Amino acid sequence: MAFDTFVFDLDGTLLDTLPDLVVITNQALGELGFPPRSHDEILSYVGNGVRALMCQAVPEGTSPEQTDAAYGNDLTKPYPHMRETLTELSARGARMGVLSNKFDAGVQQVMNQFMPGVFAVMHGECDGIPRKPDPAGLLRTVRELGSSPKRTVYVGDSPGDVRVSRNAGTFS
Repeated sequence: MAFDTFVFDLDGTLLDTLPDLVVITNQALGELGFPPRSHDEILSYVGNGVRALMCQAVPEGTSPEQTDAAYGNDLTKPYPHMRETLTELSARGARMGVLSNKFDAGVQQVMNQFMPGVFAVMHGECDGIPRKPDPAGLLRTVRELGSSPKRTVYVGDSPGDVRVSRNAGTFS
């Protein structure tokens, strides 16, 4: 099979954001007077966005207002050899995009900080881009890249990523 289009998930695929998520989640919990969570606990909460992560991290019965927390990117970095891999794909003429469940402004900010100019299309959750596994965002990204699902690979790290790929008819 010949693939010429690659769309990537962001957190846990392109960028290792878990160290930031662990530190900042535990800072937010501490500020609220809640006990910290382990690295493995927080890892198990990742994949459905910041709100879902915090809802799982706080003790049961916590108010919705208390689950809101600010997140930063001080410890985030690309995975080893990711830049080289993307450079090679680009050199081979691949079309590349990003689709994440992270809010769209967060996707734009972190990608422009860590991988500026690498991806032709980058989307996060917003109006018109529903959360994965809804295929609408992936299909839009593929279309904006000038490709088709049959020529596209969606690269991710979670069951939701496999589901969105299957729902859109791409390879995962």
